[in-house]
Amino acid sequence: MQSLRTLYRTGRGPSSSHTMGPERAAKDFLARTQGAHAYEVVLYGSLARTGKGHLTDRAIAAVLPGGRTKIVFDTSDVPLPHPNTMKFTAFDGAGGEMLSVTYLSVGGGSIRVPGEARDVAEDVYPFRSFSEIRAFCERTRKRLCDVPFVFEGSALSGYLREVWETMKATIARGLATTGVLPGDLCVERKAATIYRAARENDFDAMRLICAYAYATAEENASGGTIVTAPTCGASGVLPAVLLYFLRREEGLSEEKIVSALAAAGMIGNVVKTNASVSGAEAGCQAEIGTATAMAAAAACTLLGYSLEETEYAAEIALEHQLGLTCDPIGGYVQIPCIERNAVAAMRALDSADLAHVLSGTRKISFDLIVRTMYETGRDLNARYRETSEGGLAAGYKRC
Repeated sequence: MQSLRTLYRTGRGPSSSHTMGPERAAKDFLARTQGAHAYEVVLYGSLARTGKGHLTDRAIAAVLPGGRTKIVFDTSDVPLPHPNTMKFTAFDGAGGEMLSVTYLSVGGGSIRVPGEARDVAEDVYPFRSFSEIRAFCERTRKRLCDVPFVFEGSALSGYLREVWETMKATIARGLATTGVLPGDLCVERKAATIYRAARENDFDAMRLICAYAYATAEENASGGTIVTAPTCGASGVLPAVLLYFLRREEGLSEEKIVSALAAAGMIGNVVKTNASVSGAEAGCQAEIGTATAMAAAAACTLLGYSLEETEYAAEIALEHQLGLTCDPIGGYVQIPCIERNAVAAMRALDSADLAHVLSGTRKISFDLIVRTMYETGRDLNARYRETSEGGLAAGYKRC
């Protein structure tokens, strides 16, 4: 299991798999091909079908030499090792091929090269499943939020503090900005409106948490700086829950917020290790579903709930997002993505509360629901896995 530093990444939206991943691939390929005269990048699968709306071409063009890079959107149906596949090729001055590398953008900004061994140095945890984490906690009498610091050291605390500061700054920008989001959908930014409605109603809890979620999701859709949690498209859920508790609970310390981030990260890591957080691979259940489970675990941590209650809450949160499709209209991370972040943030609180009330009655483990989510996602028709060919994306008619 990898470091939480690979789960929580700070970068620019609107998509971790379609923007941050391709940008990382471009930087890696550029480093491999010093002295190349020209480049060609072919995008396949979901990257080809929704790359324009996700600004994939712009992310790549910002890294590779302008004017000497050709980007091709190949929407043909060809067998792919992953729905987010891209092929980079470098040419010398005579037009000869220097090097060709295929990259997979596997979600959360992470990339892989088929056939190349993953850097095992990134595996800092001796676990794969939540049951293994739970056994460790019970054996050592550690809380879930303590586990990351056992294996990553105290320096992780500083990193998570930076993550939290970025999350807060993103929400602040989102609440202060009005207008229309980029793109031809002409979607109005709504975070400020919802926040005003919350304030006028004695800071109504649900409106407040929705305002926070909208703020981050709208910043993401605008290409602003966000933290993947676990992805760009689902980045509004966890920060909204955390800031809601910070505003609600008098005297809540930043240290407790860091602990909540740590616990949420372990939940996200289990999903990322055993399933997927990529909407193109497993539908929005992989993104929003995982984010909801992470936020539910964070809420349990802040409320002082037990490990049993935390697992139960994360399981409830993910179970009831099963089958959630990824069907962004026009390929933009706007409809239904922004609103979905707000709904998920509320569901995270509901999951924590339900787990607390029903503690001791759980039948389904978190590991089982993660496995089920992945199986469900792989069975989803490709039209509902971030291709914008089905669901709302197909049914919506623009004015």
